[in-house]
Amino acid sequence: MVGNHRSHAMNASKRRFYPNLHEVKGEYKGIVGRYKMCSSCLKANKVKKII
Repeated sequence: MVGNHRSHAMNASKRRFYPNLHEVKGEYKGIVGRYKMCSSCLKANKVKKII
């Protein structure tokens, strides 16, 4: 996603919004592996985290 940085004087410069990714070891559809997951997916328990 793209947007703008806005200074106090309301000058605009381009910026990017990145997803909040974490690399976790987990199980997804019966397959254990390392996955890059966003924080919202981890909170929703879409992947079973293995410790």
